[in-house]
Amino acid sequence: MILRRAVMDIESWSPDNPIKKQSWRTVLALAYQSLGVVYGDLSTSPLYVYKSTFAEDIQHSESNEEIFGVLSFVFWTLTLIPLIKYVFIVLRADDNGEGGTFALYSLLCRHARVSILPNGQLADEDLYEYKKEGIASGNKGLGLKLRSILEKHKVLQRILLTVALLGTCMVIGDGVLTPAISVFSAVSGLELVVSKHHHQYIEVPFACAILVFLFYLQHYGTHRLGFLFAPVVITWLFCISAIGVYNIFHWNPHVYQALSPYYMYKFLKKTQRGGWMSLGGILLCITGSEAMFADLGHFSQLSIKIAFSFVVYPSLILAYMGQAAYLSKHHIIESDYRIGFYVSVPENLRWPVLAIAILAAVVGSQAIITGTFSIIKQCCALGCFPRVKIIHTSSKICGQIYIPEINWTLMLLCLAVTIGFRNTKHISNASGLAVITVMLVTTCLMSLVIVLCWNKSVLLAICFILFFGSVEALYFSASLIKFLEGAWVPVALSFIFLVIMFVWHYGTVKKYEFDVQNKVSLNWLLNLGPNLGIVRVQGIGLIHTELVSGIPAIFSHFVTNLPAFHQVLVLFCIKYVPVPHVRPQERFLVGRVGPKEYRVYRCIARYGYRDIVLDDVEFERDLVCSIAEFIRSEEPQPEPERNGSLDVIDKEEKMAVIGTTSTNGKGIKMWDDEDEHPSEVEVKEVDTPHFTPKKRVRFVMPESPRINQDTQEELRELMEAREAGMAFILGHCYMKAKRGSGWIKRIAINVGYDFLRRNSRVPTYASSFPRASTLEVGMIYHV
Repeated sequence: MILRRAVMDIESWSPDNPIKKQSWRTVLALAYQSLGVVYGDLSTSPLYVYKSTFAEDIQHSESNEEIFGVLSFVFWTLTLIPLIKYVFIVLRADDNGEGGTFALYSLLCRHARVSILPNGQLADEDLYEYKKEGIASGNKGLGLKLRSILEKHKVLQRILLTVALLGTCMVIGDGVLTPAISVFSAVSGLELVVSKHHHQYIEVPFACAILVFLFYLQHYGTHRLGFLFAPVVITWLFCISAIGVYNIFHWNPHVYQALSPYYMYKFLKKTQRGGWMSLGGILLCITGSEAMFADLGHFSQLSIKIAFSFVVYPSLILAYMGQAAYLSKHHIIESDYRIGFYVSVPENLRWPVLAIAILAAVVGSQAIITGTFSIIKQCCALGCFPRVKIIHTSSKICGQIYIPEINWTLMLLCLAVTIGFRNTKHISNASGLAVITVMLVTTCLMSLVIVLCWNKSVLLAICFILFFGSVEALYFSASLIKFLEGAWVPVALSFIFLVIMFVWHYGTVKKYEFDVQNKVSLNWLLNLGPNLGIVRVQGIGLIHTELVSGIPAIFSHFVTNLPAFHQVLVLFCIKYVPVPHVRPQERFLVGRVGPKEYRVYRCIARYGYRDIVLDDVEFERDLVCSIAEFIRSEEPQPEPERNGSLDVIDKEEKMAVIGTTSTNGKGIKMWDDEDEHPSEVEVKEVDTPHFTPKKRVRFVMPESPRINQDTQEELRELMEAREAGMAFILGHCYMKAKRGSGWIKRIAINVGYDFLRRNSRVPTYASSFPRASTLEVGMIYHV
């Protein structure tokens, strides 16, 4: 047997999971858990917002117009973006409980044919999650026109994909910058508790040591430390809100007046260009807001809304008001200290608060790192990122994964940013641009969802993008103006990752198009005869292909060069569909290729972009049982009239939906010598010839009408093949650009894609097969 490693039980997942049935007890428990996972980054923003805002662009004067103006901007930014935009609007655009940039793009792909990879099937539209309850495609008025325009123009589809990938790349960039600025800002409190002459020599090494330790812990998985996350964030929120209340009543009880929008006008009128440039620092108050939507799949809408509205939002407002109240009575602050968070903390509390701040920064960094892993996994699933090694660190929560290559890459980049800049000013400029770009991408995609998925008026979508887009564009311009002062970092990182994604996706599409254009017709197979013109040896030959129809060119290439093949052939395809999860009951599409006597089957395993590929149960058993169940349940078909010619049979086979073994309670089960005899089910054994096989295989049949002779014979052959063993035939393609191709295409295919292909991982299911049972067939693709 294969794939016996310890893995999580995702077969127990279903849309009816109790986590979705929200009793108040469940909602409050989820809200508590979300505080540690979702809001770690957002809750640590008071550490660096004021310090970044007053870095150089504006100065704090005795009139307090600057500090009150900044407080007003912070209040209204927190109210408009996280509270109104995300909590009340964007969270409703979930994809069957999943959120994030790819969830929006997935919704658009389902309601308009904008997917670049043409591997969709009509059977996919019957999936449970394909049609979300309460959402209908835009099929009238301007919505229909907009959808038809998107479906007709490939350029618009590529632009839409580029926008989604740009948001993804900025999230990855945020995964580099957020740990750096959070940890560095937390340890900056050392300047107030150690000698002025020594803190500058301690901060950077101390921050780097914490970052190395943080990334080192990733391979243990967040579930091992998860029980600490929520208490740390709750303690941190309690500290900053309590200190905020103390500062308000002790220093300036009238600071609440600064919440008026009038102070924003006074601020910009007095500071002018400097005030506009300082908006890049104010922007950091909403760092981590996107996590509310991106991590939606682990919680629920109501729990995230409750946690933010009743805990996080008021705590942050009190913290910012408290800092403003303190600074309004302390106009002269030593230049070494600047205007930071720790100056407003009572002196006798600075050491405990420093310790809690460092823990909170680690928690906040952990959330964005885990989010980066998740989004890389989604990119791999949709063919937009080279295959990487994905390790599932939790047996209960499928979203908790670890990617070694990405983890160490993030660590090196994070250390480079920390050591290179050595201050929060430049890191904050870089982080601000990454954060606001992701939000702009969400706003753009959300406006399309309003029209195409929610079937609302175009006017409503325009109002949404104009209102929130204008606010975010203002912050974007303030961040972009500091391009040379650190904002170039996320642009450079995003450019590198975007090039990688585009080259890989371009190569993947070209490879798929080559497979489609060069697939072998069914007539070719039929003309070979029942024996396929070659010697049929015992066993099951599993041929991996990305085609959902037709016979792959790799098969003809193999048969041409090696005139022997297995008695049972399975054309196996792993396909991702634009839904977050595919229910195990709908996992396989099984069909027959050619007449029955050929013993050639097609099996398509369908997965969502958040599913775990072939780690749910033993793959070999699931595959064989799905084929056996297809054979048993297949209705007898009349023989087609051939009329001396084979051309009339050149049509695609019919496919049947078959669930996995663990979900198909009334289907066929497989039992071999390694398993305990199933006593609760009657064993109807199909006899096998008397020879000594490697292992005895029996099918456990459900109670059903008598099986006809042809079906028994086919099941007998399948068991014989299973006893003889299974071989995995994997195509190993070398792609070359055609002669006469442009230099950009030659570089992308011959250099870029070839380099990424040689350095990427093989598919997970391929690496699980014993090397002795794996055969790689090389082919050169001229695209």
